[in-house]
Amino acid sequence: MVIIAEEGERQLAEKYFPGQEIRITGVGALNLLKNLRDLPLSTPIINIGYVGSANYAIGSLVEIGEVRLCHPHVSYPEPAYRCLPGLAAEYGIEVAHTNVPIFTNVDFVLESKEHDCVFDMELAFILGMGFTNVRSIKIVSDNLSLREYHQQTLGVV
Repeated sequence: MVIIAEEGERQLAEKYFPGQEIRITGVGALNLLKNLRDLPLSTPIINIGYVGSANYAIGSLVEIGEVRLCHPHVSYPEPAYRCLPGLAAEYGIEVAHTNVPIFTNVDFVLESKEHDCVFDMELAFILGMGFTNVRSIKIVSDNLSLREYHQQTLGVV
């Protein structure tokens, strides 16, 4: 099953994963929790969508490795998760970077000291719910700019 946050990402899901069932969750943790709670935790999940990055090129595709929450001002022990590898290879998708760390936040990230990573608003919550078969490819829509995000996502890059 392909999980996307918004209807605007459907074209991405259909382009890269044709024929797969698509479920739209809505943006953010609460929408995601509400819309995935009925799925068995063994459900194979592919998560595709837009992400921000401080330094990766806009429009580049990245395959996700480590998954953590984003909280830049505090540190406390919490789990880190991993997406299963091999999604790009299985579907013949050319990605700019593999095994990329992603930081999930509850709001749009507009600045960060972190580089060579991406930021989203859903993936850590998918894994935190207990899903065990999760893989993810993300498309960089912006370099931590809400304006760039809107420019890229209105036309689906």
